[in-house]
Amino acid sequence: MAEGCIYIYTGDGRGKSPAAIGRAVQAAVEGKRVVIIQFLKGKGLEDSDFLRRMEPEIKLFRFEKSDSNFAELSEEKKQEEIQNIRNGIGFAKKVLTTGECDLLILDEVLGLVEKDIITVDTLKALLECRGDTDVILTGITLNDEICVLADEVSKIETVKFKVWD
Repeated sequence: MAEGCIYIYTGDGRGKSPAAIGRAVQAAVEGKRVVIIQFLKGKGLEDSDFLRRMEPEIKLFRFEKSDSNFAELSEEKKQEEIQNIRNGIGFAKKVLTTGECDLLILDEVLGLVEKDIITVDTLKALLECRGDTDVILTGITLNDEICVLADEVSKIETVKFKVWD
C-alpha cells in the first residue's frame, strides 16, 4: 500500500501558511481533494470568499470559536478552546482514516505541540492514519521527534520584511 508523504513548513519567517495554501491550490488543479484545518489563528481564513469559491476541491475548517488569537485569550477561554482544538484533531483523524482527501493541511499544528495542547505521541498517532494521503504540517517551532517523521522539511526564514500599506 502506498504511503502519503509528510511535509513540514517551519521557521520564524512569514509565509508558512501561504506556502501550504499554494500546495493546496496545486493539488486542486491536479484534481485532488484538499482539506485545510487551521489552529491557533483566531479567525484565520474562515471568512475567505476566495477559498469558499474553491470548494469542494479545497475545504477549510476551524474548530476554535474565538475570533482572537489563542495567545490573547484568558486562561478560562484557553481551556474552552483547547477542547475545541482537540475536536479538530479528532476530525483530522476521521478525515485521514476515511480517505476523505488527497492532501490534508494542519496549519499551525506544530504550535499545538509547543503549547502542550497535544503531545508528540498524539501527532504521531494521527500521522500513522494517513494511508496514501499527503499531510502538510506548519508551525514556528519544530520538535526533533516530529522532524524525523517528515519526508520533506522546509525552513522559512524572513530575510527582509516590509510592512504593506
